[in-house]
Amino acid sequence: MAESRSGSAWPLRGRAADIAVTAGVALCVVGGKVLGIILSKDVVSAGFLGWVMIVIACTAVWFRRRHPVAVVLVTFLTCAVYYPFTEPGSPILLTFVVALYTAAAEGHLAVAVIVAVVTVIAVGYGELRTSVRHVDDIALFMMVGWLVAVIAVGGVKRNRQAFLEATEQRAVEAERGKEEEARRRAGEERLRIARELHDALGHNLSMIHVQASAALHGGDPAQSREALKVIKQASKEALRELRTTLGVLRQVDEQAPTAPVPSLARLRDLVERAEASGGLEVRTEVVGAERPVPQQVDLAAYRIVQEALTNVTRHAKASTATVRVHYDDDVVRVEIEDDGTGGPVTPGNGIHGMEERVRLLGGEFGARQGTDGGFLVTATLPVTDTVLGEST
Repeated sequence: MAESRSGSAWPLRGRAADIAVTAGVALCVVGGKVLGIILSKDVVSAGFLGWVMIVIACTAVWFRRRHPVAVVLVTFLTCAVYYPFTEPGSPILLTFVVALYTAAAEGHLAVAVIVAVVTVIAVGYGELRTSVRHVDDIALFMMVGWLVAVIAVGGVKRNRQAFLEATEQRAVEAERGKEEEARRRAGEERLRIARELHDALGHNLSMIHVQASAALHGGDPAQSREALKVIKQASKEALRELRTTLGVLRQVDEQAPTAPVPSLARLRDLVERAEASGGLEVRTEVVGAERPVPQQVDLAAYRIVQEALTNVTRHAKASTATVRVHYDDDVVRVEIEDDGTGGPVTPGNGIHGMEERVRLLGGEFGARQGTDGGFLVTATLPVTDTVLGEST
């Protein structure tokens, strides 16, 4: 389908191009034949064989793109029969030229070259065997030039088409790669937002649920008022966390709400809210000198402690929980241990979310039953720039 893919100025494509080329070639060949008859004034010598060869050659042009090699051979044979055995002359050679060009343009360059060489040899041999010169030196030279030019143009067109197709394929692959990268980034962003919503809202909503149950079923008005105070503070914190998380979904030209970023520096507030949920004493231990750590590590450590305390409040039936933060040279390690009797824990979204946070930062995560009962959550997070760069 050379004409339909070349991207040239030729306006016709597909079957319309086939019709136009075939009709044009037939008009030239038949018109030349008729003109030769008129000029020679010898209608009888036109002969039936000449017309048969013309019809076969012109018809073959219609199939040149579907069967380029066969059409080259057919037009070669018709010309080989027409010129030695019929008169007057006709530009039937045009069908052969078009067939050669199409064969070269469709990638059959070797076939086109071989047939062209055979044609030149056959013409030269025919001229040597006869005493009458049908093709003089200039005409023979021009014929060779035309054959070479036609094959060269067809080969160039083929190479250009291959280049355009390769360029188009690379563009398609590049676009596909961009789309896949965009989908991957969008998926990662959805997961990140889902983790933030789960960790931020789950903790506060769990406390609201516990305190609402205490206020609903408790008979002491003072205890109910205290529970309502905790609910008020937890709902305020949940709303603040929700606004902060949804800020990433705002348009660039919108001003996102400002709020303190969750970090280990706010660990005391987190512990106080967990204790305010009722019935749980939370102890904190800090080993090593406290120091600033990368923001993603700080946020991950905070969310892990938050989710672990939420699980303790909801499932562990514990009276005390201990939060330990170890600052080493190249890692920050957090441990959350409780004395609960909730039994074996089936990993859910909370534990999977904590593990995924740690894995994305290239750290190590553990969640298991404690040696003395209860449950132990550990997370070791790297704080060196090299490790963080490789994990992102």
